[in-house]
Amino acid sequence: MTIASEPHIDLRTQMRAGGSVAVLTLSNPTRLNAIGSRMMAEFIEKAAELSDDEGLRAVIVTGAGDRAFAGGVDIREMAKIERPGDARAFITEVHRLCAAVRAIPVPVIARIQGHCYGGALELVAACDLRIASTDARFGMPEVRLGIPSVVEAALLPMLIGWGRTRRLLYTGETIDAHKALAWGLVEEIAAPEALDTAVEACLADIFACGPMAIRQQKALMLAWERLPLAEAVQAGVEAFAQAYEGDEPRTMMAEFLAAQAARKRR
Repeated sequence: MTIASEPHIDLRTQMRAGGSVAVLTLSNPTRLNAIGSRMMAEFIEKAAELSDDEGLRAVIVTGAGDRAFAGGVDIREMAKIERPGDARAFITEVHRLCAAVRAIPVPVIARIQGHCYGGALELVAACDLRIASTDARFGMPEVRLGIPSVVEAALLPMLIGWGRTRRLLYTGETIDAHKALAWGLVEEIAAPEALDTAVEACLADIFACGPMAIRQQKALMLAWERLPLAEAVQAGVEAFAQAYEGDEPRTMMAEFLAAQAARKRR
């Protein structure tokens, strides 16, 4: 008899030319990768480790198996909460889970297959890019369980607008991958057998860019979310100047100009 492994976060690092790619996998396949407190704590710890890796170029977040990215936060745990203070502590961990992704200094790609609901969708929203299988399904069903959608659900209006966010959160409905793409909830969809190919193509584009420039760009994007327009523009000015503290702009521009000149000589 096969004994299912305990719910956990699997972290694997792939070494490639030009840096590394880390894959964080939510693994609780017997329960559609439902995310419990133990998995949240492990995810937060491993995401923090990745933030210290200077050779890291990108991170993929996905779920084990092909049935689900994650069915959501473990309802069995939430059903046992009896006091508001305990509820506050629990949902704060969900926030810390999502914040851990946003704190990773390189692009984080959500590789989404199958079910993706509630807290799992909030985790996906916290990622930088979202690539989904055509069999993916999305929803925020919390109101059907007697609770509001909270914490990183606040990111949804920036992705899909206020009206569509209200529709998801007020109805608890499930939408398919094609609607998610049309709404802007995901950036790309692919057939299940082509999902990894689509993710690899995205990674190739990231690897074609300057490593330090990408890290600066992510930091700047996070700043833009919270700053007034004038301050956001000034933050960009400072980021541009800081780029020239290293050799990356001069090296990559020289390579670009050399390649352009070579094409003209053909």
